[in-house]
Amino acid sequence: MCGKGEVEDADTATQNQKDGEDNKYGSPKKYDPTFNGPINDRGCTDIICCILFLICVLGMAVVGFFAYSYGDPLLLLYPSDSAGNLCGHGEYLDKPNLFFFDLIDCAKVGPGIVTLGCPTKQVCVTDCPSEYWTWAVQYGKEQLEEKISGIISTSSNGVRETGRAAMICDYGINPLDNAYASAAKLKELIDDDLCAGYYYPQKEVLGRCLPAIITEGIDTAQSLAEKVGNDNQTSDIVDSQNKTVTIESILDGSAFVTKLLQVRSYGEKVFSDVENSKWFILFGLGLSMIVCFLWIVLMRWLAGVIVWVTIALFFAIFGFASGYSYWTYYDLKNDVNNTNSWILTTDFTYYLTVKEVWLAFGCTSATIFIILLLIILFLRSRIMIAIALVKEGSRAIGMMMFTLLWPVWPFLLELSLVAYWGATCLYLASSTKQVYGVTNLTAIANDSYDYQATSTTTSNPVDLIPCDPNNQTTGGEICNFVKNEVLTYTIYLQFYMLFMFFWTMNWIIGMGQMVLAGAFASYYWAFDKNEHMPTFPIIKSLGRTLFYHTGSIAFGALIIAIIQMIRVGLEYLDAKLKGSENAVAKFFLKCLKCCFYCLEKFMKMINKNAYILIAIYGKNFCTSAKDAFFLIMRNIIRVAVVDKVTDFLLFISKLVVVGILTVLSFYFFNGTLAKHLTFLQQFEVELNFFFVPVIVSIS
Repeated sequence: MCGKGEVEDADTATQNQKDGEDNKYGSPKKYDPTFNGPINDRGCTDIICCILFLICVLGMAVVGFFAYSYGDPLLLLYPSDSAGNLCGHGEYLDKPNLFFFDLIDCAKVGPGIVTLGCPTKQVCVTDCPSEYWTWAVQYGKEQLEEKISGIISTSSNGVRETGRAAMICDYGINPLDNAYASAAKLKELIDDDLCAGYYYPQKEVLGRCLPAIITEGIDTAQSLAEKVGNDNQTSDIVDSQNKTVTIESILDGSAFVTKLLQVRSYGEKVFSDVENSKWFILFGLGLSMIVCFLWIVLMRWLAGVIVWVTIALFFAIFGFASGYSYWTYYDLKNDVNNTNSWILTTDFTYYLTVKEVWLAFGCTSATIFIILLLIILFLRSRIMIAIALVKEGSRAIGMMMFTLLWPVWPFLLELSLVAYWGATCLYLASSTKQVYGVTNLTAIANDSYDYQATSTTTSNPVDLIPCDPNNQTTGGEICNFVKNEVLTYTIYLQFYMLFMFFWTMNWIIGMGQMVLAGAFASYYWAFDKNEHMPTFPIIKSLGRTLFYHTGSIAFGALIIAIIQMIRVGLEYLDAKLKGSENAVAKFFLKCLKCCFYCLEKFMKMINKNAYILIAIYGKNFCTSAKDAFFLIMRNIIRVAVVDKVTDFLLFISKLVVVGILTVLSFYFFNGTLAKHLTFLQQFEVELNFFFVPVIVSIS
């Protein structure tokens, strides 16, 4: 497309000009023998955008300061009791588990538990209970002993001590105190919700005490009834309203809490897998980077051979994938003992036993193989041109070796931005206030499932009735800590941080592109590479970019950020309309999503080429974007074929590297390599889902 300052050749000029008239896409630039690289006499461009961008970046810092000052991520990691205390942290460090006084109340509020929490009293305990206990049995025994002895039992071996020692009560309440010595006082402790009226064997799940029968994998009421019914315990358990606790009520109460924790459970397992395999992931990333560097360097001498070998490897991988997938499909199809069908499960190995999965793999691989084979056959002449371009690019890299390391710096900036943005959002999400619920116990005791009729929430319980979470006897109501509610204005700060994340990320990407464009332009227009090339082209290009064109990059990045925010809004609307039957709205929404997706891709292409012209000529963003668009349109066929074929070849190279890394990581993390190479057994790690580090490694 270009050559030694000549922007386009005579053939292209002939197509674009006729009888000396200017083309609608502008006149082609004439050859200038005096032009020898990016101009040095340039001024600052798009100053207003530069100032606006710097102010907004300063705003990010202010939001971060606010978030770190008022947020506490521990609120998102530790369970909270009815008073808002964190179990397993601070004063309650020795009490890491949250105990629910009556899980049945969780079921009675229904879906309201997700936003308003469970209305039952919750306290931090050292260990979850491992046996059955009910106040009615203890109450009856104490009444019987009082009638027989005529006095309140105070013997260390008496019924009161042995039975009450197992009670779980609110903080500061000791049921063995003489103030609660009588059986009547025991009933008062239960009526005032100072102690749990009953409990059953439970186990810790993400810091919450849930029925052991649930955690052991019994998922139906029938199997639950069989297990607990065999223990002959359910007939003795009653709640604080002296109502019998049934198996179904326990299951319902636990189910809501269990569902509430499922998403967090999977997230923690994925995080645990990444944490356990982080060094192997980093090793895989380093290995792939080394392979890519070697590939680029070797292109200088073996471009043609490596490109064709890369294409051959690419076809070999997809050919093998197609053959192996079809072979496995027919093998499973002919296996009469294999009756597995498609279901949704987190067990990845199950899918490997489903013949339809292998058929899908085979069809996908074969389709890609055939399509790319046809592309190679029809574009083989253009591939030779692309090889020549790759060779020249490799020679340029050979003279500017630092360009191999330059992408690391934008990557580190992007990584730092992601870390800062993620940490700030985490602290913002934990900038909360305590919310208390006021729930009518009588309504719940009458099995009311209308949560709005039985409960309200307020950030200040005194606004409704005198309500103190430490004194729950006011007016027959229970004042309960519901949740830590995010402050109203933090949602706007989250949107601001998201927008600034997009804007800053696109600025970093644009800065990296412009710096490389300036360095390679110095090489391209240097008539004598050894004499006219600057000593440090990357550093010199970086200086020009930051000093003169920060605003121009911010201008282009702002356009992309606005489009990305619109796409986020459309995705949000799409999620809201998933349950809607409005087909017209869904149709227009999908059209808008498609249009803005294409617009984003188009603007990224325009921005990239605009940055190249800015690096060369030093003009502002709008002028450079217009010139870049006209230049592309004047050479549309050449751009579409040569440029995209080159991108295609590089894409194939990336796929080969990714394919090799995927295969190695897959067989390493699932233990296959360790079975054949015994020295790898010492590096095996325990994983919940072995495909998690595989996906992270190839991402």
